[in-house]
Amino acid sequence: MSKQKLVVLTGAGISAESGLRTFRDSDGLWEGYNIEDVATPRAWHRDPQLVLDFYNMRRRDVVVAQPNAAHMALAALQDHFDVHIITQNIDDLHERAGSKKVMHLHGEIIKMRSEKNPFQFYPINGDIKLGDKANDGSQYRPHVVWFEEPVPMIEQAIPIMYEADIFVLIGTSLAVYPAAGLVDYIRPEVKKYVIDKVIPSVSHYKNVVPIEKPATEGVLDLFRFLLSQ
Repeated sequence: MSKQKLVVLTGAGISAESGLRTFRDSDGLWEGYNIEDVATPRAWHRDPQLVLDFYNMRRRDVVVAQPNAAHMALAALQDHFDVHIITQNIDDLHERAGSKKVMHLHGEIIKMRSEKNPFQFYPINGDIKLGDKANDGSQYRPHVVWFEEPVPMIEQAIPIMYEADIFVLIGTSLAVYPAAGLVDYIRPEVKKYVIDKVIPSVSHYKNVVPIEKPATEGVLDLFRFLLSQ
């Protein structure tokens, strides 16, 4: 008998409990930086050194951070379900927790790519430096999707969402598009578990089960509930 397809969409809330701060905190800054200065193509063209310094620091934070109980519980669910994780996060905590099927909508901070070719990317050892060049001669940049850039993985995520037998939303306010629009592709009859300290606006969806808790607590509740069915 094949396993049910469990599709999970995660946002910054799950990584926050591993100590990785989101720019959507109350002050609207990301580690003290305005997003316009470090996370847009305009910022890159204006001051690439500042952008590289910022992401080099973020990468060091990710390397030090550890998967938390929510990451670990999602990985453990693979023993019982066909788990597909679609994440808005650029860290690798899902993978380090043991999850096998992880799609990064907004790129991966542990990789770098050619400035010219968004599909030519490489693992990073250490920091990216100004003057580090890809095979096509262009400057390496972080393999992340900046604001004002297209999100190429969206098209691949849509069929995964549509095929879900069970859907879980964790740690996202559904404020960042086009990622937030993916929830619209979950079929109406599918049960939708929403885990967050503050439940986002989901009242227009059917079959929603809110779990108003931090990710680490809420995913453990989810784990127990799914295995009791």
